[in-house]
Amino acid sequence: MSALLDELLACETRVWEALVTGDAGADAAALSVDFLGVYPDGFAAKESHTGQLSDGPTVLRYHLSEAQVKPLGPDHALLAYRAAYTRVGHENSEEMFVSSIWRRKGVGWINVFSQDTPATGIAVP
Repeated sequence: MSALLDELLACETRVWEALVTGDAGADAAALSVDFLGVYPDGFAAKESHTGQLSDGPTVLRYHLSEAQVKPLGPDHALLAYRAAYTRVGHENSEEMFVSSIWRRKGVGWINVFSQDTPATGIAVP
């Protein structure tokens, strides 16, 4: 794995861990003020993403795989991967493909965009 891929996977994992722990502060710290999410149910701003944690954790467990990174210039990169996850209160796992754009911020990265595409018709163990 490249250093950039490792860095961005660590950043993305912090977002997933915030969903598991219900930590809206950690989620907010990872997202740009102008964050845009594109999801099967519509568009979401930063407040919508962090707001989903107002009642606590939303994800019970997750696994990220097939990650790849595409640099988009010196200060931006696209991270794409497959996510298998189980929502809190659900028994069945779901799967989706995620694309997220990260912008370099100081010595770290901030998420400016994310799009989730359901992986329909794929059996999840």
